[in-house]
Amino acid sequence: MPLPIINFGSCCIDHVYSVDHFVHPGETLPCAHYEVHPGGKGLNQSIALAKAGAQVVHAGRIGQDGTWLSNLLRAHKVDTHLLLVDEDPTGHANIQVSDSGENAIVLFGGANRKITPDDVDLVLAEAQRGQFILLQNEISSLDYLVEQALKKDLRVVLNAAPMGNNIKELPLTDLDLLFINEIEGEALTGATEPEGILNILKASIPDTGVVLTLGQQGSIYQRGEVQTEQRSALVDVVDSTGAGDTFTGFFLASYQREVSIQDCLRSASLAAGISVTRKGAASSIPETRELDNAVQSLTARS
Repeated sequence: MPLPIINFGSCCIDHVYSVDHFVHPGETLPCAHYEVHPGGKGLNQSIALAKAGAQVVHAGRIGQDGTWLSNLLRAHKVDTHLLLVDEDPTGHANIQVSDSGENAIVLFGGANRKITPDDVDLVLAEAQRGQFILLQNEISSLDYLVEQALKKDLRVVLNAAPMGNNIKELPLTDLDLLFINEIEGEALTGATEPEGILNILKASIPDTGVVLTLGQQGSIYQRGEVQTEQRSALVDVVDSTGAGDTFTGFFLASYQREVSIQDCLRSASLAAGISVTRKGAASSIPETRELDNAVQSLTARS
C-alpha cells in the first residue's frame, strides 16, 4: 500500500458573499446571500485527495475557532495528528461570488502564517524517503519546508497558489510536480499564452512535471518534450471556488497510483467540472463514485 500523502497546508474559514458584481472602490454593495464554508487550499486539497481514494496526513496550524475544520478533515478520513492548534485565529477568506460564478477573494493568513521551522522539522521527522508531500503558498516557512523535504528525498508537489515572488526563489527544478493556472504561469514566466508558458518552463525546469490548468479551455501536462492535453467538460458554472484544489487532489491521487497521465487529467478535469456546479470550496468536492455517474451527463468540450 502506498505511503500516505503528507499535505502541509492551510486551513481557512470561508465567508462567502453572493453579489451581482464584484464591489468597486468606494462602493457599498448589498449582499444577496451569506454562507460560511470550510476552506483553505490545504484543507480543500486534503479532502479532494481523500475523496479520490488517497490516504492523507494533513499538517499545519489552526486557531481555537477552527477546531471544527479538524473535525471535518477527520470525518473525511484525513489524519490530523500533525494539525496543531494555535493561539492566533484560524486563517479566513472573504469571498465574493458573482452571478456568473466568478470569485474574488481577500485572504487573512492567521495561524497558517505562524508555521515555524520547528513545525517543519516535527512533521518531516515522520516522513519517509519517496513519500509524496503536497504544498501550497498559503503557509509560512515554505522555503525551509521545500529545502528540508528535498533533503529527505521526498517527492515534492507544489501548487504555486497564490502566486508570489517567493515561488520564483524555490528550487522548482527539483520538484516532482508543479501545478499552475494560466495567471500563475504568466507571473512565473512572463509569457501570456499557454504555449509560451510551457516552452519557457520546458527550458528552465525540464525534469519537473508541470500541470497547467486553463479553466474552460482544459489542462495540459508537460515533462520535458512530452505533453498531454485534456479538454474540459461543458457545465453550468455556479461557483468556481475550489475547482483548482479539486483538480489538484484528484490528479495527485491518480498520479500516486501510477495510472496514465491522460487518466490523471481526465479524472481531475471531471471532478473539477462537477465542483463548479455547486457552491462552496471543500463542500463542492465530489465523491469518486460521482465521477462515474457524471460521465453520461457531462459532454467533453470539442
